[in-house]
Amino acid sequence: MHPSMTSGVNVNGRIMKKSLHRAALALTLVVWSLAFSGTSSPRVRGWLNWRGPLFTGVSLERGLPDTVQVGGGNNLWTYKLSGRGTPVIANGKLYAWGYEGTGPDLQEIIVCLDAETGKKIWEHRYNDFLSDIVYDRYAIGSPTVDAETGNVYVTFSSGNFACFSADGKVLWWHWMMEEFGRLTFVNGRTGGPLIEDDLVIIRGVTSNWGSEGPAADRFYAFDKKTGQLVWSSTPGLQPKDNSFAQPAMAWRDGKRVFYTGEGSGNIVCVNARTGQPIWRYPVSAGGFNASVVLHKNKVIGIHNDENLEFPQIGGMVAVNLDATPKPVADGSVPVLDKSAEVWRNELRSISSSPVIVGDLIYQVDFTGNLNCVDANTGKILWDYKLAPDQLHASPTYADGKLYVPMQNGTFYILRPSASGVEELCKVQLEGLCYGAPAIWNGKIYVLTTEKLYCFGRKGNNGRAGVPASPDVPEPPRPKPGPTVALQIIPAEVLLHPGEKVRFTIRGIDANGFPTQTFDPAKAKWERYIPPTARVRAGMEAHFNERGELVADKPSAGAFQATIDGFTGIVRGRILPHLPIYEDFESFTLDVPHETEPGVKFAYPPLAWIGARFKFEVRELDGNKVLAKTLDNIFFQRATVFIGNARMKDYTIEADVRTDGNRRNLSTVGLSNQHYLIALQGNAQTLEVSSNQERIKEYVPFTIQPGVWYRLKARVDVNPDGSGVVRAKAWKKGDPEPEKWTIEVPHKHAHQNGSPGLYGFSPQSQFRVYIDNLAVTPNRP
Repeated sequence: MHPSMTSGVNVNGRIMKKSLHRAALALTLVVWSLAFSGTSSPRVRGWLNWRGPLFTGVSLERGLPDTVQVGGGNNLWTYKLSGRGTPVIANGKLYAWGYEGTGPDLQEIIVCLDAETGKKIWEHRYNDFLSDIVYDRYAIGSPTVDAETGNVYVTFSSGNFACFSADGKVLWWHWMMEEFGRLTFVNGRTGGPLIEDDLVIIRGVTSNWGSEGPAADRFYAFDKKTGQLVWSSTPGLQPKDNSFAQPAMAWRDGKRVFYTGEGSGNIVCVNARTGQPIWRYPVSAGGFNASVVLHKNKVIGIHNDENLEFPQIGGMVAVNLDATPKPVADGSVPVLDKSAEVWRNELRSISSSPVIVGDLIYQVDFTGNLNCVDANTGKILWDYKLAPDQLHASPTYADGKLYVPMQNGTFYILRPSASGVEELCKVQLEGLCYGAPAIWNGKIYVLTTEKLYCFGRKGNNGRAGVPASPDVPEPPRPKPGPTVALQIIPAEVLLHPGEKVRFTIRGIDANGFPTQTFDPAKAKWERYIPPTARVRAGMEAHFNERGELVADKPSAGAFQATIDGFTGIVRGRILPHLPIYEDFESFTLDVPHETEPGVKFAYPPLAWIGARFKFEVRELDGNKVLAKTLDNIFFQRATVFIGNARMKDYTIEADVRTDGNRRNLSTVGLSNQHYLIALQGNAQTLEVSSNQERIKEYVPFTIQPGVWYRLKARVDVNPDGSGVVRAKAWKKGDPEPEKWTIEVPHKHAHQNGSPGLYGFSPQSQFRVYIDNLAVTPNRP
C-alpha cells in the first residue's frame, strides 16, 4: 500500500461513530503536536475543494443534523443563486460559483458570502462567449481555495481561469481559449482546480499549436501565486468527451502523482510535479467524468460509456497500482495490460462520483440508485432507490451519514452500513441538484439551480478545545535528490516584437521536485525543433546578456536551455502588433497531401491557435488562400485565434468564400472581441453571435457557392460597458457599402478578445476559403 493513500475512515453501525471520534481526536493531536514542534498547520481552514479535506467526499465532523427543514428550523439561510456545483468554505467565508440572468444578459458569478449568515461580501460577474453551451448549463464546477494563501481559483464556462484574493481582488487571469486553444462543449462542464503545493492544476480539451495542436484532454499546472505555466500534459489519446473529473493525489515510488479518468476513456497516472504521464489503462470508448477514489493498492473509477473489451455499457473498475506498464520506445504513454485490472462490476454513472469509507464504496448510479460496494472485491452489497435518475451530484459522508442531493431536487440524509441503509430525512429543495454538499463547522451547504441552502447549527460547532473539523496534515515531503533536468518557468510564452521575458530556471530531481535555482544568464540557449515536428520552424528571438528572451518578429517555436549538462525546453509564440495583414502568397506549397494525391499544400502559420489540421494553405484560381480541411470529420468546425486575448478596438476584414451547391453550403466567418460574424451559407444570412442561446442576431444575405465576398466587422464599446457589434458584407470587387449591414447592441459588451477565423463544413463536404486578411486599429 502506498503510504499516502487514504482508504477512508473505517465506519460501520455503532462502531462507526466511535471510530470517527477517535480519528478526529487523533488527527487533532497530530495537528497540536505539529504546532508544538514548530511546524504550523495551514493558515486557512475549511472545505477548500469540492471533495473536501480528504479529497474523497468525506468529512470528519461530528454532531451534524439527522434531519433538515426547508424554509425554517435548521435552515439557517438561503441565498438566491443558480449553480450546478459545490460551494467551498475558508476562514468563515463561503465562495460559490453560479449564474444569473437570461439571454444576452446571462452572466456567471463568483460570489463570496459570510458562511455563518449568508451575507454577501463581494462578487464578480463575467460573460460567456464563443461557447457551445445550451440550456443554461453554466457553473458546472466549483471554486478551490489554497490552504496556504487563501486565494480562490475558478475555471469559468468560457474557459477563463482566474485567481482571486480572499477579499475579491483579481490576482491573475488566463484566457484559456485564446492562449491554449481550450474548446467548449454543449454541456459546459469545467470541474474544480486542484492544488499541489506551489501548483494549481486544471484540465480541459485543448487544440493549441505545434505538438499540442491535435485536440486532447490536457492538464495544465500553473504557479499558484504568479499564474505562470509550469507544465502541460497529454496523458491520453484523441478525446471522446470533455472530462471534468477531479484527480486523486497520492505518492508513488517517491513521486507526487495524481490518478484520474480522462476524455479518451483511460484511467491515467501522472507525475503532478512535471506532468509526465506514468501510465494509462484503457477502459472505455468514451470519457470518464466521475472522480476516482483510492483504496489500498487500487484506483477505482466508474463510467457510463461503451467498454473496449465487451459490448456492455458502463462499469466500475479497479486497477492495481502496483502493476508495471509495458516499456515503450516511441515516447508514447506506457500502457498497463489487462492483468492490471483487479475487479469490475456493472454499475454505471455519468458523473456522480463515489465516496469511500473504509472498505465500503457508496455510489449513486445513473438510474438514481444508491449502491454499496465492497471495495476489496467489487461486489454490490445492496442498492436503494432514491430518484428516477442522477447526473452530476455526488454524496458527501459525515458523522456516520450520507448527505445526498438528487438531480430532481430531493435531498436525503441516510445512515448506511454494510448491510443496508436507514432513511433519516427526505426533503424537496427548490431547483435541481448537480453538486455535492459541502460540510463545515456543523453546517451543510447545498447549491441548486435556484438557491444556495445552509442547514445546521448556528455558531461554532467545536467543543472543549477540539475543532469541529480537524485538520488533515500531509505526510512530510521527501528531501530532493540530485538534479537531473531543468524546469523552465513559464513553460510557454506569448510575446510581441520588442517584448521580453525573464525565466525562472530551477533544477528538478528524478521525481520532479525542485533542487536549486539557476541564473538564466548562465544558460546556453539553442533553438529546439522536436524530432516529430511537421513544421520545422523556430522562434525569431534572441537572448540578451541578462538571459532574457527578446522577441524579434512573428514566429513560433522552442528553445532549449543547458546549464551544467542539464537541459530544459520552453515553447513560445510571437504575434505581430497591429496592423496585421496576410495574403498567404509567401507560403511555399511543398507538403504532399495524404488524402489527395498530387495536391501539395502548406501548413497555416504555426503561431495561430487551433489552426493545425483544420486549415491549410492551398492554391485556388492562381492565388494562395487559406482553405478549410475536409479529411477529418472531427474537424468539420474550426475556430482559429490569430492575436492576443487582450486586444480590443480593432476592425477585422477578409475575403471569404464557400463551396457547395444551392442545397448545401458551408459557413465562414471572422471573430472580433469574442463575437462571431459569419456568413451562414445554408441559412442565407449574415449573423452575429457569441453563444447561440445568448447572442444571435442576423439579417438576410444572399450567399452563392464559389463566389468571393468581403466580410468586415468591428466592436464599439461605450464607457458604461455597453457596446455595438457592426458588420457588413458585399461581393468582392463591388464598392464597399457605406452603411453597416447589421448592427447588434449588447448591454454587457465583451471588452476585449483576439481576432480570429471561423469555418464550418457540415459533414466535411464543402470547403470554405479565406484570403487577404486585415486587422487594423480603429484609432491611430
